[in-house]
Formats: sequence, structure tokens, C-alpha cells
Amino acid sequence: MTGTALTTTASAGTASAAGTEPATGTGTGTGPLALTHVTVIDGSGAPAAPDMTVVIEDGRITGLAPSTRTRLRPGTRTVDLTGKYLMPGLIEAHTHSDGPEAVVPALYVLAGVTSVREMRGQPVHHEWRRKIRGGALLGPRWVIGSPIVDGLPSLWAADVGPTIEVGDAAEARRAVRRVKREGADFVKVYSRLSREAYFAIADEARRQGLPHLGHCPDTVPIAEASAAGHRSIEHLHALLLSISRHEKEIRRRLAAVRIDPRDPSSLSRYHSWFQQVHPLEWQAVRGYDRGRADALFRSLAAAGTTVVPTLSVHRTLELPDEVPSRAEEWKYLPAWQVESWPDQLAALTGGRTPEQRRRIRRIFAHRLRLVGELHGTGVRLAAGTDTGTGYLVPGFALHDELALLVAAGLTPADALRAATRDAARTLGLPAVGTVAPGHAADLLVLDADPLRDIRNTRRIHGVVVDGRWIPPQERRHLLAEVEQAAARTPEPEAGAALTGCGCGGHP
Repeated sequence: MTGTALTTTASAGTASAAGTEPATGTGTGTGPLALTHVTVIDGSGAPAAPDMTVVIEDGRITGLAPSTRTRLRPGTRTVDLTGKYLMPGLIEAHTHSDGPEAVVPALYVLAGVTSVREMRGQPVHHEWRRKIRGGALLGPRWVIGSPIVDGLPSLWAADVGPTIEVGDAAEARRAVRRVKREGADFVKVYSRLSREAYFAIADEARRQGLPHLGHCPDTVPIAEASAAGHRSIEHLHALLLSISRHEKEIRRRLAAVRIDPRDPSSLSRYHSWFQQVHPLEWQAVRGYDRGRADALFRSLAAAGTTVVPTLSVHRTLELPDEVPSRAEEWKYLPAWQVESWPDQLAALTGGRTPEQRRRIRRIFAHRLRLVGELHGTGVRLAAGTDTGTGYLVPGFALHDELALLVAAGLTPADALRAATRDAARTLGLPAVGTVAPGHAADLLVLDADPLRDIRNTRRIHGVVVDGRWIPPQERRHLLAEVEQAAARTPEPEAGAALTGCGCGGHP
């Protein structure tokens, strides 16, 4: 590889001529960096490759070869990663990032998440992205959506920030043109859009060169949305309706669901919506039709439509009795934010009868089954959590999502692809998500093999983000700084607000 710091040789080369940096050393420095003697899991689905050397220059992978067949240029910094596992940095496909600048962006990276897709873009996210690109802020690559574009009235009230409400095709087209001017990478569509408005968004987004994605509206079957170019279906609610033999009756009843536009509380609006929708989901589960499911899933696979299951938020809101009372990573968020979670969860899920709780447990089990069936029929899955909803910590929540994907029937390798290669394709990031020459140097180094146990993605040794190596000691130091910044963050005057979709819960 002429012009890189690495060349291959027929005889056994050595890296000893280069300046060797211990695995616990500093991540600072200029010039090429070689990560040596590491087992590479490249994200493509290929078998793990032991004793490899990965060379990084100017934020890119410039070399990848067996360590015994490589020779490094003098002056190349090296990190001996014998016994470690290197894989692509994780990609979070569904997040609602909210919190201090000194906390949230860095927290993603330090948890091994090097790219995120922001599902409700706000000016602060664009500011963070500018600072990250300029080197002034540690953080992931950020794909940023529009504000939520919903029908009238929206499920979101003004208490959680701006939402674009559209009532007809003309307003829908204006909304698409507006969000393009504002710099959105995609149009985020939502549950209460009318058919007229939704298909106008799809057409105008195509004209403007923007993807549209998000919730499949209550008025639009998934097959129609996929045919209209809906890039990714978020959550599993709409899937239940489209694969039930009772779909026609369910959609008729769904059209009668009403939201009070005078209600100033988003939590209250969502609670009302859940109360009306829950019986329909239960009816859909009872009428599950495997033939309809196979036909729909095969059409999604053929169209290249991705499904982002967000099992994490479904579990939180559907199995609230099982949420933890504490977790180690909670210390990286402001205490007042963590303390607000139980009240938020109660507002979304309170008042359930024992029979409703029993039904909802069965609905969640059905969702897990559907994820396995989606994967089995070749539908692309991308890992996302709906971080921004309570109990989901930026970055750390994605590791739990991977474990849930495995519980749904994916192998660890399948789950990793959902958070690397397949997520990168979904986000439109062609040079991210696999370990390959020419690709971005966004990498995760682990102390144990995630292909043996998916929980090993939490055993983080170090991270490479945009070519910067963050070794163990520096990572611990940066996490301590995040913890201190979280502890110093004052509570907003209005208190903590729900920022995630809240889409998986039922009262």
C-alpha cells in the first residue's frame, strides 16, 4: 500500500522498529498509528481475523493486514492489543439527545458509539455537530433529522419543543422545503399524519433529495409507506397492525382515535393515545397472520426498507415493573434527570389493570418474535434505542439493545451488524460501519469477544473516533469529567421533560 505507514511482506515483519506505545498510553500524537496483534471483527459478517494490524492516518484506515506480514514506517506509533478485539464503532440509529454539551456528546463516544441518528433535530444538535467537526468537542458523527412533522393535533404539545403540524398536502410540502432550508438530513414523519399529508411529504422529499422516515402514520399501511420510499420504520407498533387478519377493522377503529388539542401536556396526550390504541394492538396480536407477515416482510426486504425495532423503549414502557432501580451509568447524567424518570414512567403507564399488564407482557413477547421473523426473511434491521426516554443513557443503552436483539433470535454477529454495517447503510454513511481500508477510523476495542457473548460489548478497552485513539486511562479520565459535569448541571426551571418518542408504552 504505497504511501501508507504499512506495507505487506512475504517474510514475517515486525513492528518493533516503530515507536511502541503501550495499550494504556496516551491517545495524543500526530502521524500514523498502528493497532497491532488484535483480533478484528470487521462488521461484514466475515469470521474474526486474529493477530491483525490496523493502520490509521488522518482519520482513515489506511492499512489492514496480518501482523506477521506487515512492516511499519519508522515513526509510526503502535499500540499492542494482544488479546483484545477490534470492531467498528457502534451506531445508534434512533436517539433524542437532550442534556448538557459537556455530557451527552462525549458520553456516546466513551460508551463506544461513534455515530448517531438524531430523530428530532434541534439547533443545539447542529451546533454540537459543527463543534465536533471542528475539533472543539468530543462526540460522534451526527445525522440530524428535522423537527417532528405530524398531523393536527400532534401527539406532542409545545412543552417539549417545536413540532411542525400539517393538515393538508400544501402544508406538508412547505414543511419539507422548510426543513431542507434549516439543514435537516431527513424528514421525520409521525403517527398522526393524514394520508394526503404523508404522501405529499414523500413526494416533496423525493423532489428535494431528502429521505423521509420515522413512524408509519396510523392512516398508512406499512406496505404503502415502503413503496413510497419510507427509508426506515421506527418501532414495532405499526407492524402489528399490518400483519393481522383483523387489519381492516383495526384501521377503521384507529381512524376514530382522537387527541385533545387543548391538552398542554405531551405525557398526557401520549397516555390518551395509548389508552385508545392498546385494545387495537391486542386485537392485532390475537389476529396475527403468519402468511401476511411473510408477504409483508419479503416486500420490505425487496424494497430495502429498514426496521428499527427500539426494543429498549418497548421494554421500558411495556414492562415497567422490570426497570432497574439503579445502574452504574446513571451517574453520568444529572441526578435531577434520573430522579424524574419514575414520575414520567408512571404518567405514561399508570392505571393499568392486572389484565392489561398481562396482555402487554404478551404484546412485548410478540414483538420479540417479530424481530426474529423480520431478520429471518431478510429485512434489514438497525439498532436504535429511543434514548431520551427515561432509563436509557446515551451510548450505554445501545449495549442493552444488542442484548435484546439476541434475545429476539439474532446471533451476536447479526446483532453487531445491526449496529455497524447495516446501521451505516440505513443512515447513509457509506464509509462507516466496517473495518476496511479507506473507511473512517471509528473503532471499538474490547477486552472480550462479543461474538461469544454480546454482553462483552460493554467490556470496553478503548475507542477510536475519527482517528483519535482514546486508551483506557484517558477514557476513565474523560468519564470522570462527564460525571463531574453532570453533577454540576442545574435543573431547568420547568423541570425535566420527556424527549424520546415514548412510542412503546401502553396504559
